[in-house]
Amino acid sequence: MSNMRNIDTIIIHCSASKPGVDLHAKNIDRMHREQNHWKCIGYHYIVCLDGTIEPGRDETEVGAHAKGYNGPSIGICYVGGLNTSGQAADTRTTAQKESLNYLVNDLCRKYPIVKVIGHRDISPDTNHNGKVDPWERIKAIAFSTQRTTDKFKLEIPVLIDIDHVVIQPKVAFDKSAYSGRVNKQVQL
Repeated sequence: MSNMRNIDTIIIHCSASKPGVDLHAKNIDRMHREQNHWKCIGYHYIVCLDGTIEPGRDETEVGAHAKGYNGPSIGICYVGGLNTSGQAADTRTTAQKESLNYLVNDLCRKYPIVKVIGHRDISPDTNHNGKVDPWERIKAIAFSTQRTTDKFKLEIPVLIDIDHVVIQPKVAFDKSAYSGRVNKQVQL
């Protein structure tokens, strides 16, 4: 596949929705059109609560998910990210974690990805003190990655703290288990 956009980064987002809010690509597409006045959904993929991967904006198009970083990146949004009190939390279901790992590794085989980051990792240093302070962070959940010989291993934050993320490595996955989860038939 021709990489006209020189894609080298994957940015993972959350929908900033509370547990049980079942959003899909069509819902986020409508929100982005109505609230942001964009031509379509800003993310390239949505990972639903049940682990279904729904396509959003076509990969050949520049996304609208991370200002200043859209050109060379693919944006993935998982549904969730807030606890019942509206605070940032890792609310991903087991199915979402597995599907994220599958999708990230699939994209890493397709493009020369050099980094997989969370949206919060591109927060601006607004007070110019040389570090991104907790109050400057766009999102509070971070994703850490480890490059293996042929794929990325997306590590799972199990304890979220603004300054410290304790991680538990994700176990290997079986690609054949995900064939039914990728929904390429979604119409936006």
